[in-house]
Amino acid sequence: MAKESIDLQSDKGLHGQYKTWFMDYASYVILERAIPAIEDGLKPVQRRILHAMKEMDDGRFNKVANIIGQSMQYHPHGDASIGDALVNLGQKELLIDTQGNWGDVRTGDEAAAARYIEARPSKFALEVAFNAKTTEWQLSYDGRKQEPVTLPMKFPLLLAQGADGIAVGLSTKILPHNFIELCEASIKYLKGKKIELFPDFQTGGMIDVTNYNEGKRGGKVRVRAAIEELDKKTIVIRNVPYGVTTTSLMESIVKANDQGKIKIKKVTDATAKDVEVQVELAPGISPDITIDALYAFTDCEISISPNACIIIDQKPHFVSIQELLKVSTEKTKGLLQQELEIKLAELEDKWHYTSLEKIFFEEKIYKELEKKHETWEKVLDAIEKAFGPYKKQLKRPVAREDVLKLTDKPVRRIYKLDIDELNNQIKGIEADIKQVKHDLANLTDYAVAYFDSLIKKYGKGRERRTEVRLFDVIQAKQVAIANTKLYINRAEGFIGTGLKKDEYIFDCSDLDDIIVFTRRGMMKVVRVSDKAFIGKDILHAAVFQKNDERTTYNMIYVDGATGVSYGKRFNVTGITRDKEYDLTKGSDKSRVHYFTANPNGEAESVKIILSPNCTARNKEFDFYFEELDIKGRSSLGNQVTKYPIKTVKLKEEGRSTLAGRKLWFDSVYGRLNGEEKGEFLGTFEDDKILVIYQDGSYEITGTELTQRFESEKILLIEKFDPAKVITAIYLDNEKLQFNVKRFNIETTTLNIKFPFIKDGTGNRIEVVTTDEAPVLSLSTGRGTTLKTQKIKIADLVDVMGWKAVGNKLVDFSKSVEMAWYRKPGAASSQPELFK
Repeated sequence: MAKESIDLQSDKGLHGQYKTWFMDYASYVILERAIPAIEDGLKPVQRRILHAMKEMDDGRFNKVANIIGQSMQYHPHGDASIGDALVNLGQKELLIDTQGNWGDVRTGDEAAAARYIEARPSKFALEVAFNAKTTEWQLSYDGRKQEPVTLPMKFPLLLAQGADGIAVGLSTKILPHNFIELCEASIKYLKGKKIELFPDFQTGGMIDVTNYNEGKRGGKVRVRAAIEELDKKTIVIRNVPYGVTTTSLMESIVKANDQGKIKIKKVTDATAKDVEVQVELAPGISPDITIDALYAFTDCEISISPNACIIIDQKPHFVSIQELLKVSTEKTKGLLQQELEIKLAELEDKWHYTSLEKIFFEEKIYKELEKKHETWEKVLDAIEKAFGPYKKQLKRPVAREDVLKLTDKPVRRIYKLDIDELNNQIKGIEADIKQVKHDLANLTDYAVAYFDSLIKKYGKGRERRTEVRLFDVIQAKQVAIANTKLYINRAEGFIGTGLKKDEYIFDCSDLDDIIVFTRRGMMKVVRVSDKAFIGKDILHAAVFQKNDERTTYNMIYVDGATGVSYGKRFNVTGITRDKEYDLTKGSDKSRVHYFTANPNGEAESVKIILSPNCTARNKEFDFYFEELDIKGRSSLGNQVTKYPIKTVKLKEEGRSTLAGRKLWFDSVYGRLNGEEKGEFLGTFEDDKILVIYQDGSYEITGTELTQRFESEKILLIEKFDPAKVITAIYLDNEKLQFNVKRFNIETTTLNIKFPFIKDGTGNRIEVVTTDEAPVLSLSTGRGTTLKTQKIKIADLVDVMGWKAVGNKLVDFSKSVEMAWYRKPGAASSQPELFK
């Protein structure tokens, strides 16, 4: 039997079949499963679930298993996909009222089985998502039932709920936004104002929207959990980032600990009504550095890349969040117009029939029914003819259907008919018609009122949960724990973590870079690795800090070509990793006589001993590095001697030749910095920082840049001067009075908060200063009773102990206002931010 031959490249062959089948499948997945429609913001399975729930709705809860069964009449993909989608909708707490254990998006707990949990459409869903008169219908997949093409959604649901979907060749990720803010944004758009929208998550947390890019492709947001320092040994995570559960968060923390990136004793999930994950720190570990490390190495901070892809006219489109809101708002406005037009038509029909009914009975046209006519048709003709004189009172002709409807009324209605009641009905209908026409003529105002009513009816409890703020950039190297030991073979020129038989030098992080110097005068920076070759005769190795302008290297070397020795001081701020840098004049025979690394620019003095065979008159002399300027690493240096050097010995340890470090406080991030960001605090050497908080406590801290400060709780931050007197006025909430006190800081313990006002609920600092002679501007009363006086506090109150209660200044009143008075141009000890 002859075999049939098929051309694989033809349309009937494998190539052609694959081409059409793949495209059909891809289109089906995109349109029918993964990507939401712009009209109602729903995927097909979600739309079918809501339609099925509306069909079943009688005001009571229904078993989810029953809802799944009802939905299967419309959705052909089985009960599992319907159940998952239904639980997902229920957990968003917007369109569905739930009863039973529906799981927890914060902890990752799953919902109970479908037979144990119940649901019904929420009042909000019934108002915004359903209207059979404005719904476009189509046949279900098996042709047995009618289902909506899209629901008539009068709300930007897609932006409220968000959406995730992976199709063939594309995906969508739209982040959820705040209910109230969406309604307000729609109102702003309708009024022609600029709109701005940022994501808001059920799980709370914080979000940096700097690169949100209106939710379009290429954008990115950073989301963080809120972390608090409970005490010096414990930190608490108060919420989780979007898409992260407490379980996965704890796993990421344990993994980071196992990898040596952080050091903790224990992590415990104490989540109940609110998220609470407690992290106990290992002894000697800084809470501030650990918080930064949690953001750098765990799921306490994640990045999310939005990708707003939706279906428009049966095709996928990539749009912005603003465009989505505008389309949704215009769609809502169109639906409201459609509903008003339908209502107007119904009211006009009602007015027409009620007017006919009034004339029918008032003018006794019903008596035509008692007359003897040959046929029923003639009776109807007679009634219709009897309306002739009254056609001017009507707005449209009398139709045969109107007459039939009148004749269907029971006879007993004739005797009980209240003509006045019909007149009142007509007046009410006319008032309604007038209002509907007014709303149609002022459709934008009507839509604004509609969104405003949504806020009033459903906005309670839907306030923003996610705080929008700027995040600082955490350098992983700066917060990584030293988790590995570094070894060195100086003679052979190797360095690495695997050289355990050689000399141990220090602990470091596996993220660190190591800077190394050799006797030849070469410098190289390498990443921490198992084993790396640098060059023979290694002199010095240390962790490299990029842009470090304080660490200064002092070096004396001999130029191999000329025999002249040079001395130089230099910084290393930026390099190319794994590149060799020659610190000498370039001769292969050059050698380093003396080398030191000085973290604060110290400049020592050394004794130089020349070769005894040289012709120099003085065979020994002192050399002072402080006489050299600090230059770049490529500088040749200053000539020390042209004679051969036998040895160089340290004569005297040096002192720092650098000025103190200038520090600024950046209130946006709550960080100290040396980049001139924020308020200038001063020049620091061994100085400390004073911080005074709103709750009436002070703290003395060091100048480490890794510290974190809660800016919103700080009233004053400045360079600490023990001689300065602190003047504070605080509210004694128990006695309802303001007290004033002046005191010196007497404690010396660092990083401990000391309360210095009377303990009590509601007590707080009103104003505080370290000015030498503070003058208070105190205002009491309002309007005609307003009094303002200037009080020299130093003349009124003596300096007392820091634990003293203080003296009464004035009784508490909401009309009391106070601030420190300063002459124009006078300097303040308090940063402008905290005035």
